[in-house]
Amino acid sequence: MSALIGRVAVVTGASRGVGKGIALALGELGATVYVTGRTAAAGDHELPGTVGQTASEVSDRGGTGIAVRVDHADDEQVDALFDRVGTEAGRLDILVNNAFSLPDDLTDPEPFWEKPISNWQMVDVGVRSNFAAARRAAQIMVPQRSGLIVATSGYVGATYTYGVVFGLAKAAADRMARDMAIELQPHNVASVSLWQGLTMTERAQRNLAARPEMTESIVTKPAVGSSPEFPGRVIAALVTDPDLMNLSGGTFITAELAQRYGITDIDGRSIPSLRAERGSPIWRPISKAGHGR
Repeated sequence: MSALIGRVAVVTGASRGVGKGIALALGELGATVYVTGRTAAAGDHELPGTVGQTASEVSDRGGTGIAVRVDHADDEQVDALFDRVGTEAGRLDILVNNAFSLPDDLTDPEPFWEKPISNWQMVDVGVRSNFAAARRAAQIMVPQRSGLIVATSGYVGATYTYGVVFGLAKAAADRMARDMAIELQPHNVASVSLWQGLTMTERAQRNLAARPEMTESIVTKPAVGSSPEFPGRVIAALVTDPDLMNLSGGTFITAELAQRYGITDIDGRSIPSLRAERGSPIWRPISKAGHGR
């Protein structure tokens, strides 16, 4: 398929996990994908995957993968990334803000006062990093009068999951996506936030193997989980939707958008929405919002 030939994407935090899956799904449809992350060499991280490996797989799928090592806590590196995209590609159609600094103790049951203050890194790379990347992406998208900025979030935006800082960061990402949409609307650039449920990333599989009791929780029950490529399929449908601007500003459950677009996971499964079990998004598209938007 070639629905995204000529489109240019930046997917942050794509050495592995959800970011890698999204990059592969976009590449399979012909996109040029700038793959960012901190892991440039095998062994730099305890989990497998590098930006180079992801970029190579994007190209193998039929797209063009470009690996760029970026620490999204470093503004100069972020600036250099978008300067490069602007110079090399001359356009930017999709930014997926996926980079997130997950602490090793994320799923540990201790309360916030017993966890280290370093857990605040989820705000630095997960909220501030989203803003920094979106700011530079908008500088390319606004003059071309097109583009889509996506924040990867989750039910944690409205329902307690794992801990205080994690919930804070994801709720902030949802609100940021909504308010950016208001300022981007006159320029025909869209901004949305997507709620993923359990995604069977390398980290998730490791955690479930180490703590099998987690498989009984609705939050981490494998039967309702998706592959990392699933949200990428939905993002591809969004960016090619002629009605995209009417969705801008909304927070959406990925599984529900998949139903709207007739999308299944890579194994043919329809991923269920957990709205009834885990909660509903707060932010509606600005086209449907009332007073004050």
